[in-house]
Amino acid sequence: MLKRKLLTLLFCLAVTASAVADDAVIITSKMIHLRNSGDREWSTFPETGQKKELSIPFEAAANPGEATLLLRHVDVKQAWNVELNGSVLGKLVPDANDQQLLLTVPPKTLKTGRNQLRIFQVGKQIPDDIRVGEIVYFPEPKQQILAETQLAIEVVDEKSGQPLPCRITIVNIDKTLVVTTAQSNERQAVRTGVMYLSEGKTQFRLPAGMYIVCAGRGFEYGVDFRTVQLEVGDEKKIQLKISREVDTTGYVSCDTHIHTLTHSGHGDSSMEERMLTLAGEQIEFPIATDHNKQIDYEPLSRKMNVRQYFTPVIGNEVTTRWGHFNVFPVRAEGPVPDHKLKDWDGIFESIYETPDVKVAILNHARDIHSKYRPFDQKNHLSLTGENLDGWRLRANAMELINSGATQTDFMQLYRDWFGALNRGLSLTPVGCSDSHDVSRYIVGQARTYIQAEDQDPSKIDVASTIQNFVDGKVLLSYGLFTQIKVNSKYGPGELVPASDDLDVSLTVSGPSWVSADQISLYANGQLIRREDIESKDQGGVKWEGIWKLKPFSHDCHLVAIATGPGKIGLYWPLAKPYQPNSPEYQAHVVGSTGAVWIDADGDGKKTPAYAYAERLVNEHKGDLGGLLKSLAGYDRAVAFQVASLVRARGVSPFDPQLKRALQDAPSEVQIAFALYAEAWRASQIARTTN
Repeated sequence: MLKRKLLTLLFCLAVTASAVADDAVIITSKMIHLRNSGDREWSTFPETGQKKELSIPFEAAANPGEATLLLRHVDVKQAWNVELNGSVLGKLVPDANDQQLLLTVPPKTLKTGRNQLRIFQVGKQIPDDIRVGEIVYFPEPKQQILAETQLAIEVVDEKSGQPLPCRITIVNIDKTLVVTTAQSNERQAVRTGVMYLSEGKTQFRLPAGMYIVCAGRGFEYGVDFRTVQLEVGDEKKIQLKISREVDTTGYVSCDTHIHTLTHSGHGDSSMEERMLTLAGEQIEFPIATDHNKQIDYEPLSRKMNVRQYFTPVIGNEVTTRWGHFNVFPVRAEGPVPDHKLKDWDGIFESIYETPDVKVAILNHARDIHSKYRPFDQKNHLSLTGENLDGWRLRANAMELINSGATQTDFMQLYRDWFGALNRGLSLTPVGCSDSHDVSRYIVGQARTYIQAEDQDPSKIDVASTIQNFVDGKVLLSYGLFTQIKVNSKYGPGELVPASDDLDVSLTVSGPSWVSADQISLYANGQLIRREDIESKDQGGVKWEGIWKLKPFSHDCHLVAIATGPGKIGLYWPLAKPYQPNSPEYQAHVVGSTGAVWIDADGDGKKTPAYAYAERLVNEHKGDLGGLLKSLAGYDRAVAFQVASLVRARGVSPFDPQLKRALQDAPSEVQIAFALYAEAWRASQIARTTN
């Protein structure tokens, strides 16, 4: 009899009885590093020493009936086949999360004696560092392997005792997501180790062992854990209790970027599963944005009895060769924007001609799709928000945090946004998930909180909420919730009247399972104050404070950004960068505000840095010395825009006359022009070499 202790490493089981057959085979007890080609993907992997593929011979008896192969894999992104004696059993799941995989071995795949297991990368040979191993062959079919115990779970609101839509996560004591018999249906969406429940209840079978079960409901809720020891033959029931921990009163949670496999053709979430994940992550204002399609969640959400948890909006990810743009609201049966147009003028004209459209979001501006990156260095000058091709960006919003397409440097898109605001573009900042999946990328993990009446999530006023979004009355959340009030009254999207005193009230909130360690305040994109945070352990307010600022000499926008460590368990894992530009990466949770404008000049308008720069350039009519000296009363953002306008009027950043004039300019102006010259040179090199 094969002793259970031999399988402890693989299953983390703590029982001596076993239903495993005598001829089960441990093919390998190790986790093995594979990378088929290229440089290492992440610095957490060694640079050398990896195998290109896994090829292991093992002895076993022939299988006259269906059998099973169990393995574990981590950090999978590309396509990897699992092959046994030349027959492909399946593929590793393209998911970075640590998880088990159970594959069916068809009858007569094995022969008595020597057999060969092979795991290898297929398709495009893109560098992909993975770990795979702890592989066991069982002569029994899957259902028999999983049939040893039964577990029933109920999740309720801690205060009311009523069942809640939620996410269940199940791992073994190695923190690996485990396989169960649970399957997706009209009440639950299931992936390995993860279940979204619309009614807070489920029941399934799984092997004997010790497990950690966690219940949660997205960012605003706490989590509840339960360790469960299951012996062969056990049928146990557990109840988990969760409650709301983050007060978001006056705001509705919105994900502006949501897909389904059903209509976008990639990812793994069906329409039915998407309804369950929205309820389970508490997304109150979801925008349907399948590629070049306009899908209505209303009928299905009612049929599945989850419409009470959210108010859906029809949108469309207008997916072009020249960028992706989420637009809403649109009509399900109405005209669709033309995604085949070849420049931004035509694309935006088509978007805004579409009936009802109020919002056009520039999506993941730093990602490459169809060989084009909207904010590539050769197309865009981040420092000043300049499009170097002369294209006009007519979007009125921009993704800053996309949790399904994270950046190596999470601040880069914030810097891009600051530059665009200073250029005079009115862009609402956006947090979203870009989720096509049930679990790999969590829907609503990054989200936008929109100022709105929020008492009943099923009856959100769509028109007024969208108008508040357009007006910039938003907060962005990726694990934290940061609020700002200036002079006790004015928040994001609003204009603060001229005042001799500026009191900036800041609050950072989050659930108990997240912490914050820093809060920063930016004026026109320049850091003006930063403070380390001693984050409270409980859910709710982590930190709050009031900062007094000196009056500004001209209009500017204020934005607060809080951050914290991003190491969170598999109940809410943060994704690694989608298109990394370095093997080094540090995850952060982030909470940021929209822009609060300070009306320092008292004209009742939000005057961007570009407007001041243009006024100064026009006033000095080619007098470089006088122009540069006049910048003494302005911030660096205005100086950047002046440098841009001077260049546009024919004076190179490296012109000798400009260099001589800069010698007598204030030091801050010299620094600003030097930074602009450096950015301009880099863009020109990129344009000539790429």
